[in-house]
Amino acid sequence: MDVSAASEIVPGDESELAAFVADSAAARRAVRVAGGGTRLPGPAFGDGVTLTTRGLRGIVTYEPGELTLIARAGTPVDEIEAALAAERQALAFEPMDHRAILGRTGTPTIGGIVAANVCGPRRVQAGAARDHLLGVRFVDGQGRVLRNGGRVMKNVTGMDLGKLLCGSFGTLGVLTQVALKTLPVAELRLTLAFPDVSARQAVEIFCAALGTPCEVSGAAFADGTAWLRIEGLAGQVAHRRDRLAALFRGRRIEVMDDAGTLSLWRDLRDVRQFAGSSEPIWRIVAKPTDAPAVVDALGLLGGRASLDWGGGLIWYAGPGGADAVRRAAVSGHATLVRGGAADGPVFQPQAPAVAGLAAAMRRTFDPAGILNPGLMGS
Repeated sequence: MDVSAASEIVPGDESELAAFVADSAAARRAVRVAGGGTRLPGPAFGDGVTLTTRGLRGIVTYEPGELTLIARAGTPVDEIEAALAAERQALAFEPMDHRAILGRTGTPTIGGIVAANVCGPRRVQAGAARDHLLGVRFVDGQGRVLRNGGRVMKNVTGMDLGKLLCGSFGTLGVLTQVALKTLPVAELRLTLAFPDVSARQAVEIFCAALGTPCEVSGAAFADGTAWLRIEGLAGQVAHRRDRLAALFRGRRIEVMDDAGTLSLWRDLRDVRQFAGSSEPIWRIVAKPTDAPAVVDALGLLGGRASLDWGGGLIWYAGPGGADAVRRAAVSGHATLVRGGAADGPVFQPQAPAVAGLAAAMRRTFDPAGILNPGLMGS
């Protein structure tokens, strides 16, 4: 493989990828790891060669009756979702598509989803990508092919490397294959909309609704409206709708039908309310009850904020450098999703003890420090 003449390396299989990484480690050559190039956060970083997993594609096995799917890391998410939809199943964690806010035209891959631990509004009910990850194959920074997990959820001894890789953004290894749990698609979905409310009132609504047995699968707020999503069998949805309406009988409520619900939550998932903005975009994970204070503080910076995950996720588009945004976030963690080098480091600086553990992990899996150097403080 002629690396010197290539700006991007696209291995055709796992062994070719492993050989390239091993050679890069020996040469101390930085490797920028990417899937479809649609979601790597923040400004450009580092030098070296870009390694993409786009050439490692295809569904290895899908067993609808077992609710399990194994796919190579470069498999397009659209391809996986189409296969699942044919069996009325889906990825329960509802992965976000970053292209709308990042203005990119690549093809999202399942490896990129897992590497970034991407999820959407249903996290309040179903959890994140890592909660549905059954197993992985990956190449570490030394070029070793490692495997962890399997096709079923069970208790195992030893470290769960899949959970470790999930959300590491390619700094510990390059995913080549993932095994995921799938779930059936709901028969019906409705949305209860609460117009003309503040962020504080929205969080009050979320706390009350999420504290019921109504299995709310989405709780979001933007531009003065709060939304609650309910999904399930038709009878279940009707019962939950009536119970929530009774809980909030003093508030104005508008009910959105199935088609409107699908469209609304797809837009909320992809943060399309900020798609037309040219300002930096921050993703802040915070304690839900802290969200109103964070939104107020961000408002003083001059931008706009919206909420997801019942207030646990705050999106902010507007001015203010890293220090100002992270001060406004109080005890939350702010990640720069779109912006330039002048806007500050991509990820929230880690506490010393956590940073020490992270550095030790990187030395174990990538002793030469070649994988996405500088992205997460490495």
